[in-house]
Amino acid sequence: MQVKQMEMLDCLINYDVQRYIHGKRMILAHLKVQPELINGVKGCQSNDPFLVKIMGELDKESRNDFMISPDGALRFRNRLCVPDNKELKEKILKESHRSRYTIHPGANKMHQDLKKTFWWRNMKRDIAAYVEKCLICQQVKAERKLPSGLLQPMPLPGWKWEDIARDFVTGLPMMPKKHDAIWVIVDRLTKSAHFSRNPMTYLLIN
Repeated sequence: MQVKQMEMLDCLINYDVQRYIHGKRMILAHLKVQPELINGVKGCQSNDPFLVKIMGELDKESRNDFMISPDGALRFRNRLCVPDNKELKEKILKESHRSRYTIHPGANKMHQDLKKTFWWRNMKRDIAAYVEKCLICQQVKAERKLPSGLLQPMPLPGWKWEDIARDFVTGLPMMPKKHDAIWVIVDRLTKSAHFSRNPMTYLLIN
């Protein structure tokens, strides 16, 4: 038995566990052993003006996806409606992402699991933002693109002014001769530089 499995068994041994469903069919087992979290969601629904408005419009056809469950909670397609409470959402996201039962799932996996139990507006966006801010996920996430090539040094020129670098300095105050830019030419071997005053509208034919 692995160390992680022993830790999980040590935690679950204090609960009255009747069955275990593994793999993709496991729907947030850690939330099932913490009913106070779900009770907290139900208790805060009456403090959310948006959810209260929906409760008053359940007889409308546009609200067919919502219902009041036998336990008195508002549900959307049988999912518990989470009120717009930052602390409550943060607690749900933390439990579903950082507990020892989930082991830091990615944003898509976390959303697929959470949406089976909970619902709130912009839920997927909030989950993605939470996972993106997780320091552990950022440190251990797999690289999904090809590694960039190594920087290759340019060969040194053999003679002065054989190889030059050029750039422009722009946005300067207009001078009496209508010059408002400087053309900088640098010799790559000696690092000597020439500076040429030019107008920004300097034509190629000039």
